[in-house]
Amino acid sequence: MPAVHATPAAPAAPAAAPARRARSSRRMRRRLAADLALLTVAAAFLVPLLWLLFASVDSEASLRVEAPGSPTLDNFSAVWTDEITFTPMLNSLLMCGGAAVVTVGCAALAAYPLSRFRSRLVRPYLLTILFSTCLPITAIMVPVYGLFVQTDLIDTLYGTALFLAASQLPFAIWLLKNFMDGVPVALEEAAWTDGASWLQTLTRVILPLMGPGITVVTIYSFIMMWGNFFVPFMLLLSPDQLPASVSIFTFFGNYGSIAYGQLAAFSLLYSTPVVLLYVLIARRLGGGFALSGSVKG
Repeated sequence: MPAVHATPAAPAAPAAAPARRARSSRRMRRRLAADLALLTVAAAFLVPLLWLLFASVDSEASLRVEAPGSPTLDNFSAVWTDEITFTPMLNSLLMCGGAAVVTVGCAALAAYPLSRFRSRLVRPYLLTILFSTCLPITAIMVPVYGLFVQTDLIDTLYGTALFLAASQLPFAIWLLKNFMDGVPVALEEAAWTDGASWLQTLTRVILPLMGPGITVVTIYSFIMMWGNFFVPFMLLLSPDQLPASVSIFTFFGNYGSIAYGQLAAFSLLYSTPVVLLYVLIARRLGGGFALSGSVKG
């Protein structure tokens, strides 16, 4: 019988091309939608910053975002005084800087046993700490105010700094504990073999290796305290004790009148320490723990 040869099937490429074009079109639409959403979010952050820049050099600034016709530095000259800027900024630096140091120091001492000692109570304790960060500060300010009056801490910068440090301590402990978990225990055991105590091990071995973690906690704590308005507003009474976060209300006059230009200029000056803090130590955030070669088998 003669051999029967099968006829080759027709290529499916022409039928698959419309499907590929449809998938490519759907991907393009999704990508455009995502780009549009990102641009919208970026604009939401950019517009207030543009208003600050434009209003700070506009003698007739309003809530409208528009470039000034004749830029001027009169707004900065008006707020560049001891009473308006320098004294409140110094109060803020002393209060927030001292509170950040206390927060990081106490958090390191509390995070060490939570990281190194194994117990059934560690996880419930950490969850309790994390839950305490969710409590609204306004819910406890009335008893705190009464406590400060009874202990003569009212209207004192150091008393307010201690309360700010206590309010930031739970989240700082949680962060530092997680960073401390990344430091090998073998390094501590080597230090113990050389006769070091647990405090020497913490200060000379663990904390130097936790530079990025301590930097993150310090920046976060300082920024959260720097922008806190309600706590110093409640606990500080004298005008010469008020930080910059509270003295900003001097630009809000009676009957709804607001000095927008001076407010924008002061806001830029008020943001400068936080930006400088981040710029000066941001390079340490990517440094890692530098543990390569430090543990030998």
